[in-house]
Amino acid sequence: MQYLSTRTPDHRVSLSTALQEGLAPDGGLYVPERFPDLRPEAFDGCETIEAVAERLLRPFVEGDVLAEALPGICEAMFGFPVPLREIGRKTSVLELFHGPTAAFKDVGARFLADSLARLNQDTDQPLTILVATSGDTGAAVAAAFWKKPNVEVVVLYPKGKVSDRQEKQLTGWSDNVQTVAVRGVFDDCQTLVKEAFQDEAWQERLRLSSANSINIGRLLPQMTYYAYASLRHWRAHGTRPNVIVPSGNLGNGLACLYARECGLPIGEVVFATNENRPVTHYLKTGEYEAFETQETLATAMDVGDPSNMERLRHHYPGGDRDGALHDMIGAERATDDQIERQLRRGPEAWDTVWDPHTATAVEVREHLDPEDEHEWILVATAHPAKFPEVVEPLVGHEVDVPAPLAEVMARSHSVPEVAPSLQAVADVVFEGRGSGSKEHA
Repeated sequence: MQYLSTRTPDHRVSLSTALQEGLAPDGGLYVPERFPDLRPEAFDGCETIEAVAERLLRPFVEGDVLAEALPGICEAMFGFPVPLREIGRKTSVLELFHGPTAAFKDVGARFLADSLARLNQDTDQPLTILVATSGDTGAAVAAAFWKKPNVEVVVLYPKGKVSDRQEKQLTGWSDNVQTVAVRGVFDDCQTLVKEAFQDEAWQERLRLSSANSINIGRLLPQMTYYAYASLRHWRAHGTRPNVIVPSGNLGNGLACLYARECGLPIGEVVFATNENRPVTHYLKTGEYEAFETQETLATAMDVGDPSNMERLRHHYPGGDRDGALHDMIGAERATDDQIERQLRRGPEAWDTVWDPHTATAVEVREHLDPEDEHEWILVATAHPAKFPEVVEPLVGHEVDVPAPLAEVMARSHSVPEVAPSLQAVADVVFEGRGSGSKEHA
């Protein structure tokens, strides 16, 4: 299996190269050259999520140096449950927040950390992971890579645009993990990462890679969520569930589409977004347009220019102008008022305390035709304890904090705060790494 750039299809590399480069040299994103045929019967005998992951990912590592290590990598990805819980009204919730940082991004980050540590264990220069985060990605990457040998991490997050608990998670690291607060929004952080990858001086100074969902190594393991859940549903009911995925930068949603492309029994996929418009606009008009980021209660989804839109457009060009996507992909927005409503009524209506991001999926689910007989899976992407300022006043009580989350927050410390410019980030990142950073502006 090789991986091609969305901008130069003739540029093809191995999985190991794609993981280590993060972004293709032309600025494009790596995508698989093909999707294997993995229908439900291909997973006969695969009962655990680790077994499903190994069977699913085997074709994607075919011919790569990581192929022999795949069983160990899959074991390292998990070690925590991924419940699929029926909550009534032909609806189940897939809980992806039981990992060490209480968010869905733990699995992708752990896959990358284990893979890159193996690939770089004997290199003379450490690999530097440069990552932008709207809240959860940075914490998951920091946790996964913390104290990994020969790998360093730089996390950029938008100051004041994440919850207090998310910020404590992001700043609870040391050793090989450096966190930088950027005075801007997530899109500014994401732009800085892309600029660094295209900057010759940065490339000369560091061996750069990324753990954002621009890295194909984030999407491939996240397919496991949807393979595992859809197989459980298929085996129990003999039907293909539809799936609603809260979506900001589109990595998790695209992972669900990838799983379906491989033949997993998944029906319609609906992206639930907040008030930010790029996804819904593209699917309705067929024209992509980046929008100014709107700040909402679902902060991790406050993205006006999603990186993975480039992958979506590569696989599904033209949006829905000809109706080709109508039965395959949907997208609906939820306002802050609707998010608040779902948070407030969650305990009574669904016997569940939601987080603001999952609340967008619940809102979409409740808008569906009540006569529709399809079965739906809601994807719960984060633990509500990460957003106490929003959730607790609406549900009327404190939300218990998972132990791993509390442990990280207790280590929180101050971090550098910089303007949203590559020079400002360079001044921090290159401090103590030799000569001054002026040349890296």
